[in-house]
Amino acid sequence: MTNLAILTLRRNQLSGEFPQAWSLWSNILVVHVGYNNLSGDIPSSMGVPSSLAILKLNNNFRGTIPKCCNGMYSLVESFSNVSHYDSYIEQITLMSKGTELIYNTTLFFVNIIDLSSNNLEGEIPKEVSSLVELGTLNLSTNHLSGQIPSKIGNLRWLETLALSHNQLWGPIPQSLASLISLSHLNLSYNNLAGRISSSTQLTTLDDSSIYEANPLLCGVPLATKCLGDSTPAAQDGKDNKDEDDNEKLGFYGSIVLGFIIGFWGVCGTLVVKNSWRYAYFQFFDNIKDKVALAIALTVARWH
Repeated sequence: MTNLAILTLRRNQLSGEFPQAWSLWSNILVVHVGYNNLSGDIPSSMGVPSSLAILKLNNNFRGTIPKCCNGMYSLVESFSNVSHYDSYIEQITLMSKGTELIYNTTLFFVNIIDLSSNNLEGEIPKEVSSLVELGTLNLSTNHLSGQIPSKIGNLRWLETLALSHNQLWGPIPQSLASLISLSHLNLSYNNLAGRISSSTQLTTLDDSSIYEANPLLCGVPLATKCLGDSTPAAQDGKDNKDEDDNEKLGFYGSIVLGFIIGFWGVCGTLVVKNSWRYAYFQFFDNIKDKVALAIALTVARWH
């Protein structure tokens, strides 16, 4: 079937191995055979179809991820599949951005590699970093080991990266921070180590479950602090205490300054200038006499 464009056999009870000759499907765009009982290795001896844009093989496949995945030219180069989908009106349900979405006429916008829930081993091939048009990469729930490819940041349109429940180790690549389209990330249940990058892109994904069950990871948003980091609560308490002390110091300082200016501004002048002192006390004597006279007149009027 060299003209086959879309193959969807998901959620059946198919068993056995996947055909080695699938590389001859030169026009294939979608291969979705997930949730069956297929086993064996993912065929790679003859290569993979170069036109493939959506690959979902959630079964019982074993072995390693084929290193020839960079032969999927539709994901390596800017390539439009619009014309191939013109006559396609059926719906396909795909897992993307952490949830199941239904596609039909918009299917040509979707680029997915989903090899999750298999028994794959070995490292993630560095060739994956060449699939620059990829939108979703899901390799979770396997037995993958090694480090995350350092050039993972080359996947400029990647929106979903799921690598959870594997045995990956080492630091989180710094290039991950350059994935400006990334909206769903899951690195939980691995053996990753080191500080989580504080880049703007990763801090927008403020969810500790992304990194949970990686005992050697540290930094925000995890509660585990990296060596040399101060405890935020203690730092906040110290800042608040310093702020209160500064407010008290300013308050008492203003009282003392007001007292000095007020007291010595009046009393100091009276001590220094005799004429002002005489006028000051004479003024209060006159007021006293006027008040006493007013009281006496009021009393006499009542009598």
